[in-house]
Amino acid sequence: MRAAPLVRALTILAVATLAACAQAPLPPPAVTPPPSAPAPLETANLVRIRKAARTLEVWSGARRLMLVSGIQLGRDPIGPKRFEGDGRTPEGRYRIDWRNPHSAYHLSLHISYPDASETLAARAQGRSAGGMIMIHGQPNGYEGRVRGDWTDGCVALSDEEIETLWTVVPDGAIVELLP
Repeated sequence: MRAAPLVRALTILAVATLAACAQAPLPPPAVTPPPSAPAPLETANLVRIRKAARTLEVWSGARRLMLVSGIQLGRDPIGPKRFEGDGRTPEGRYRIDWRNPHSAYHLSLHISYPDASETLAARAQGRSAGGMIMIHGQPNGYEGRVRGDWTDGCVALSDEEIETLWTVVPDGAIVELLP
């Protein structure tokens, strides 16, 4: 039977070939880029802040996109803002009218406070109503979160929360600040 030596030779050749493959270096795995952050499915048209509850809600129409608890407010948070330097966070209906990617507080979204009546009320007291009221992250270079209510009237979030807010809330979105 001449077939047996041929089969034996082919078997030895196959085993030797497979053994050589096992010793040869494998090609590097294909490099897969890391997944990018998903694009927001919806754009917000309303940010609702409930000061007493310490919450911020982001809405697109009737759908709530985001809920943030534990927001931080002005150092004297009870009551509406009356004038610059009072440490209060405003109450009322405003808009996001510009944003600052180079803010001293990670990222910041400017709230269109004061309106005309708030400006007049502050002037009647011989004061300025102020105007640099922002929704922002924590101070740049600060690890973690500042404790308590510490802003001059702004709304502070964690850096991660403001990054998310930054992507879904466009300029022109309404901001409701409720007691």
